[in-house]
Amino acid sequence: MAPIEPTPTPSKADIGRVGAHTVTHRTLDRLAAFFALLIERPISLYAAAVLRIGYGLLYLVFLLREFPHRDAIWGPGSPWTPALARQLFDQTGWASFLTLSDSRAYFELCYVLAVVTSALFMLGWRTRAMSVLFAVVVASFHSRAIFMTDGGDNLILLMSVYLAFTACGRRWSLDARRARSRSATGPGPGTRPSSTAGDELRSRLRDARVSVVTVLHNCGMFVIAAQVCFLYGSAGLYKVQGVTWGNGTALHYALNLHLFQPWPALSRMVDSHEVLITAVCYLTVLLQVAFPFVLFGRLKYPVLVMMLGMHVGIAVLMGLPLFSAAMIVADAVFLPDRFYRSLGLLGRRVARSAGGRRASPGPEPGLVPTQSGPVGEGRLEGHRALLPADRGLAGEGDPGYGRR
Repeated sequence: MAPIEPTPTPSKADIGRVGAHTVTHRTLDRLAAFFALLIERPISLYAAAVLRIGYGLLYLVFLLREFPHRDAIWGPGSPWTPALARQLFDQTGWASFLTLSDSRAYFELCYVLAVVTSALFMLGWRTRAMSVLFAVVVASFHSRAIFMTDGGDNLILLMSVYLAFTACGRRWSLDARRARSRSATGPGPGTRPSSTAGDELRSRLRDARVSVVTVLHNCGMFVIAAQVCFLYGSAGLYKVQGVTWGNGTALHYALNLHLFQPWPALSRMVDSHEVLITAVCYLTVLLQVAFPFVLFGRLKYPVLVMMLGMHVGIAVLMGLPLFSAAMIVADAVFLPDRFYRSLGLLGRRVARSAGGRRASPGPEPGLVPTQSGPVGEGRLEGHRALLPADRGLAGEGDPGYGRR
């Protein structure tokens, strides 16, 4: 009987090579999955719609709020005259269509155009063109009164430019409603069959267009998320270097600034709780520094809730509603699409229940209740039959479409 030879023990070099190969393989798999996610389907379409609605509404409210003071801020009667603004543009490279003419009639026309553009962008009407026009409007008004802007204005400017590259009109918009109507009615009766070569060419052009739109949208959403992370991270690191944030007295000084006291009595009442003020100081720094590192787990949800409370406190105690609202809307990019879909379903259920209480009970004409549920479920399925699932870009019919 031949002796059994012992199995050779692998050396440390062999183990290291195997480990390096495994790490390399995992890295390549993750890169492949990332690029597949980048080019195959658009992500966070509902979050992009929330950003479009939020910033469009914010700028519309802002323009209407400043309507009585429009001439003193942006018009020919402003202390910062159009001539001074043009001199500054020569040095900084900024531009504004408000400085093309010193006529008051031209300024009023531009202001009306800005209000209409903000409203149409919020509603999602011809969103591709409106998103570009909205970015031009925000940049023009921002640069015309550059010395009167703050952090909220800067953030809205950046987001308006980023949203011009996204497909933010695919959900919760007039464009999406028109696309669903077209899908339900089908092609028109006058459609003529075309040649095979023409069909192939159009199909290739359509596929190329879909790929370009998808890549631009996904890159835009990633840039928006990165912008918010850099904003929070840099703000937190900047606070760490401050002495007042280190000893927990920064909010005490902020609450005693007369320029940021819309309700002095409320500010004094909050400032009287010294322990609470110190705890909020430390918690603010901790949340801002840790924010970029908690986005890949479930911990981001309580962090986003605390961020929401922080911004509401800034809006109420310091009188900065525009800045706080701009930050709250920016935080919406980190919520998955399934969260917004559940909100939409909840809203439709509430609307149906409210309509059912006002109207007589019973199924709607032409809609048959299902056997597995009450009349409300049958109505929901009937509406889905009348208005099929969202279909815009290629791949939207997949079950996991739109999830991050």
